[in-house]
Amino acid sequence: MVVELKCPQCKTLCQWEDNRWRPFCSERCRLIDLGSWIDEEYRVAGQKPMEMNSDEMEN
Repeated sequence: MVVELKCPQCKTLCQWEDNRWRPFCSERCRLIDLGSWIDEEYRVAGQKPMEMNSDEMEN
């Protein structure tokens, strides 16, 4: 059974098995997605980290 999924970037149907770029259809889509993370267009939900002063960091 061949599993086909949509590329999260371009929405093209692509086969999952033996796809070197999965979940993307190509290196191009993978790099576009990576660029979006680098440009901070995507974020992981969560609380902001606590700020620490320099004295607390030494311990």
